[in-house]
Amino acid sequence: MAKILVPIKRVVDYETKVRIHADGNKISEDGVKWIVNPFDEIAVEEAIRLKEQKGDVEVVVASIGPDGTSEQLRTALAMGADRAIHVNTDAYIDSDAAHRILAEIYLRDSFQLVIMGKQAIDSDASQTGQLLAARLGLPQATFASKLVIDDSFATATVVREVDGGLETLRIKLPAVVTTDLRLNQPRYPSLPGIVKAKKKPLDVIELSGLGIDTAPKVRIVSMQPPAPRKAGVKVGSVAELLDKLSNEAKVI
Repeated sequence: MAKILVPIKRVVDYETKVRIHADGNKISEDGVKWIVNPFDEIAVEEAIRLKEQKGDVEVVVASIGPDGTSEQLRTALAMGADRAIHVNTDAYIDSDAAHRILAEIYLRDSFQLVIMGKQAIDSDASQTGQLLAARLGLPQATFASKLVIDDSFATATVVREVDGGLETLRIKLPAVVTTDLRLNQPRYPSLPGIVKAKKKPLDVIELSGLGIDTAPKVRIVSMQPPAPRKAGVKVGSVAELLDKLSNEAKVI
């Protein structure tokens, strides 16, 4: 049986209006809605499609975070993943710590593929996949817009989105692949899927029990809200619009 590891991150819903915490270096979590990082949701969908195509495949989702993270793991299970691993911690986890934790999870089993989002929408760091591949000494293909795995799970053909076009790579498995937006359209969990997800295995591991260094390399010093947008103006004609664009905005 081939096994696919899909790391997912718990992030604040992009439709939530976030507020900066009184400490000034983090957001207030009061009343916010948490979701699966959208890029990771694409990775879950791709892993499930591979399972549906190949048959004898197990999809394992893993996430790092506080108690509530199990909700996002259950969402992935409802989509069709087989089991989940929750590394439980309230600590701040940066990309460096995340890749160390994920490497430990990878080494505890036998996975043929790691597929994950190219970045998280909260930090936008786009580092964890690359760091994980380097730490494990695995091939990597980032920003995938198409993924084809051969029947024996020996190689992957990956189309990547790069500046100026597309690049096609063939890499040996096991490997780390990170997903771009155009790889697929994730499915919504079905009602039967939600019911089944409640009975699927979800292992909880305390971060302290892994025995690895997860001290963050990145410290958030302060956060500031974006500057208020200036009010717009109405123009009376195309000529007036062109005049303002040329002489005031100086964009034409």
